[in-house]
Amino acid sequence: MKLYQTLEAQLKKENNYVTDNGELKKWVVLNKAQNFDEELIGLLLDNADLKEQFFVNVKGTLVFNQNLFTQFLEQKNYLNDSYTQYKNKVGLTIDGKYLKQRNEVALVWPFKDCVLEGGQSREEDKREEIFFNEILAQDEITQLLEPKVLTNAKRIDKEGEHPLCHSERSEESLFNRNENGTITDNLIIKGNNLLALHTLKEQFAGKVKLIYIDPPYNTGNDGFKYNDSFNHSTWLTFVYNRLKIARELLSNDGSIFISIDDREFAHLKVLADEIFGSDNFLNDVIWNSTKSVTNTALISVSHNHTLIYFKNKKYFIENRTEFRLKEDGEGFENPDNDPRGLWKADPFQVGGWRPNQQYDIINPNTGVVYKPNVGCSWKNDFTKFQELFRENRIIFGVSGEAGPQRKRFLSEALERGKVAKTIWDDIGTTTNGTQHLKALFKNTVFQNPKPESLIERIIQLASKEKDIVLDFHLGSGTTAAVAHKMNRQYIGVEQMDYIETVAVERLKKVIAGKQGGISKSVNWQGGGSFVYLELKKYNQTFIEQIASASSATQLLEIWEQMKAKSFLNYNVDIKKQDEHLEDFKALSLAEQKQHLCELLDKNQLYVNQSSLYDADFACTEEEKKITQDFYQLKK
Repeated sequence: MKLYQTLEAQLKKENNYVTDNGELKKWVVLNKAQNFDEELIGLLLDNADLKEQFFVNVKGTLVFNQNLFTQFLEQKNYLNDSYTQYKNKVGLTIDGKYLKQRNEVALVWPFKDCVLEGGQSREEDKREEIFFNEILAQDEITQLLEPKVLTNAKRIDKEGEHPLCHSERSEESLFNRNENGTITDNLIIKGNNLLALHTLKEQFAGKVKLIYIDPPYNTGNDGFKYNDSFNHSTWLTFVYNRLKIARELLSNDGSIFISIDDREFAHLKVLADEIFGSDNFLNDVIWNSTKSVTNTALISVSHNHTLIYFKNKKYFIENRTEFRLKEDGEGFENPDNDPRGLWKADPFQVGGWRPNQQYDIINPNTGVVYKPNVGCSWKNDFTKFQELFRENRIIFGVSGEAGPQRKRFLSEALERGKVAKTIWDDIGTTTNGTQHLKALFKNTVFQNPKPESLIERIIQLASKEKDIVLDFHLGSGTTAAVAHKMNRQYIGVEQMDYIETVAVERLKKVIAGKQGGISKSVNWQGGGSFVYLELKKYNQTFIEQIASASSATQLLEIWEQMKAKSFLNYNVDIKKQDEHLEDFKALSLAEQKQHLCELLDKNQLYVNQSSLYDADFACTEEEKKITQDFYQLKK
């Protein structure tokens, strides 16, 4: 016990390892040890007893004995009231080892990022995070990613909400579909986004033109409605799983835009290169996200990154004019009263027809000869240049004394569009997004939403009307709202309850013609509809009940329901769990919640489509009809 006390005292010197009430964050220490964290190893080396106990001298070099250290922290005698000891008592091990110690481990992080302990109304309120992410062994992942049963479906339009199954529409399908059978309705889906993406794959694989996501930034700031405080390795795994399936949804001419800040930008770039291919990387767009200055910062951060990847960059190289912004006419004039209208003097394009690099060009006003660059080959198309000259398409600057340039008329520019730049400092900031939402709801309902003008530019650049736009970190619903106003088909996914109170309500206001955001610029007058769906919960219902519980008494009531109705992990011994309820009560509320979540089988968070007719899941006739119709199952 003396060694543990020495260890605890040494570790508590680092504030990141200590809770607000002075307890050691054992799970953080274990995670650091598993990743050979330099900070942790340095602390251990600073104490002679710990140095002797947990390091091996190999030819003059000290090697950290990771296995010994983690075993020491997880041994049964670790602490009389430790969570680890309790888990041992109820049998949550395999062959005497925890899942995270086994070699066949795969990280899937299948459910919601985390749940805050208690409510949080102000960003400065600091609370402990309770992580319900788990490490699952590969052989346990059997049905997790299967498509899910759909429930609570309704169509929402100007007339209000209508149950999808009770629609008076004459078509055979409950959903609108195109000639290929693909759903053309706008969809808002409530449920875990990883599982929802695998559900969408059944209908939309290879059909999504544009994906925009604004995932958690891993900043350590808990003020966001969704968790924004993953540790680094967990965050990367979380993003990796979702980007893998997202790529399958993209069409061959599709692209994905990912917002991120400096903290994880470089790591995300490497990760996305692996998934989409470094050859398919286009650019990192810098968006000036705030005009304010943080005077307490060493450097006040004023930008976010947006990484852009193509599914197939070759397609866009061959079809360059498809990735364009709308020409705004800026810089076009008509100083010579050309009857063809406004024009702009442009240099001959790199990679295009550049006569000044092919033959001598003489300025008729000055007699100056402009010779081709060294190494450029001569071509026999001087007649083309002469023809353009006769058509008054070649000019030599405003004064007539400059090098040759070519007139580009506004009529041509409007047809071809405008090339985007990588720095966007001419559109709205997060303040604009916040003000817009506050005007819509008369209250601050979401922190730091993206402004509609940012999403408008992305949608304008990467899609056309009727194309499918997907956002599986929907948040306040900005992407869906902008897509609706720009006549794109959209799919939005969000798990948290504010999908109903913020995103859905915001779209209702869009349909009603409520102004704000980009409404004026696109002349939005209202109209349209969307279909709201939910993934049918099973064990996820218990996870949410556990997360919202405020006492051990409530958790024990949930446990009784779990025994009767839930699917428990195969290695859970119910008898042992009940035998040690007093030990359970001795745990902290956070540990009690974590433990009950670990008892649940994560394959059964939601009801799989393959279980639609299984009596154990009690799917209603309405759920059967909606699910059959969505997947086009034979009845």
